[in-house]
Amino acid sequence: MTHVNITSRKLFLILFSLVLPIVIKAEQKGLEEQLRKVIANKKAQIGIAVIINSKDTITINNDARYPMMSVFKFHQALAVADYLQRHALTLETEIPISPSDLKPNTYSPLRDRYPDGNVTLTVGDLLTYTLQQSDNNACDILFDYIGGTDVADSYIRSLGFDRFEIVATEDDMHRDTGLCYRNWTSPLDAAGLLDCFLTDSLFDEASRNFIRNTMISCRTGQDRLVAPLLGTGAVVGHKTGTGDRDGDGRMIGLNDIGFVLLPNEHYYTIAVFVTGAKKEDAEIARILSDVSDLVYRYAVKRGCLR
Repeated sequence: MTHVNITSRKLFLILFSLVLPIVIKAEQKGLEEQLRKVIANKKAQIGIAVIINSKDTITINNDARYPMMSVFKFHQALAVADYLQRHALTLETEIPISPSDLKPNTYSPLRDRYPDGNVTLTVGDLLTYTLQQSDNNACDILFDYIGGTDVADSYIRSLGFDRFEIVATEDDMHRDTGLCYRNWTSPLDAAGLLDCFLTDSLFDEASRNFIRNTMISCRTGQDRLVAPLLGTGAVVGHKTGTGDRDGDGRMIGLNDIGFVLLPNEHYYTIAVFVTGAKKEDAEIARILSDVSDLVYRYAVKRGCLR
């Protein structure tokens, strides 16, 4: 009798292992269809990429080039951490800030706090400004520090990503909004870079934890990817990007990328980019929120299947 029970259990496990991939594939197809419904008829170019547990991948409209806007400050943060490691420096390394570093007419809590400049801040301080508050002046100070946008672009490419480009600073884009389209990415490269950051030892643990925790405490775009996850127990780290309007009143880019750590130890990365929309910012943000909600519900269900 015991032998029969063991044999039956083995048979069940074999059948389950064969059926589970089919169930997951069907669920994944269902999520893709739901996401397409959410973004249908929105009169904008919308790209989505999701990577669940570093395995299952869903992309929608991934072939287009999406202006990153301040999303590229995540890419920059990784390049800064790599620069520090290569030069045997730490996040406590100090950088002097001169009055000329604090450009007017751009979003900069750093400038608001130190309007006269002539202050010294650490690399960690500046990364907090860029990742947590999306400070444009802090971003360009860090670009100057590591050697320019080419350094950031080259570092990300060294990780195996090539469907993106970083060529313009925040000041460049402020002077010529056309350059916003030169800093672009595919949604999958953005989600993939987040997954790489989460799972690979790219640089020292101190910098990795700092970037991770600073993204978790990000203050911008609380009505986007984060909104439907509040109160769920999920931990969300993200980086937003928001552009100006073009001459026709269309949004150059309103984006959010992030990682989501679920209480059951499952995780996923997500990237949502919207360009060309004439809707109000809040309406566009609602699209990102709706996408985030669907993906979260799917990921939770997937966790139950494994």
